[in-house]
Amino acid sequence: METRPPVPPFSLETAVQKVRLAEDAWNTRDPARVVLAYSPGTRWRNRAEFPLGRDEARALLERKWARELDYRLIKELWAFGGARIAVRFAYEWHDDAGNWFRSYGNENWEFDDAGLMTSRYASINDLPIKAADRKFFWPLGRRPDDHPSLSELGL
Repeated sequence: METRPPVPPFSLETAVQKVRLAEDAWNTRDPARVVLAYSPGTRWRNRAEFPLGRDEARALLERKWARELDYRLIKELWAFGGARIAVRFAYEWHDDAGNWFRSYGNENWEFDDAGLMTSRYASINDLPIKAADRKFFWPLGRRPDDHPSLSELGL
């Protein structure tokens, strides 16, 4: 059986760790790597898409990162209990015409005993922004530890 520590039930420390691990994985923009944190039968709601299983989740991520260029994400723990974690997030990206966006949202996650995510329910809103209004400038990949959080950025 695959395991993906930390596993539930979550403490404040392990919930924060799980959120950062998810942020780090998504910032790789590698769909094959990202879906390994999800159970084989994972269920998602992502905007108006409802993928079931890793294959459909991977296909969604492939489409997402083909469209959302120079993607940089910050996640922040909102609440947790037992096998569930709620996060808020923001990410910046641009389309192939050079138009920048900041996407805001909330996610509710549920995990199995092995720490794999079985459910991911995301609500996301896109805000067009000017390039001058961007706040996420680290090199593509993992957000540096000293980069401000969403709360520190006033987001």
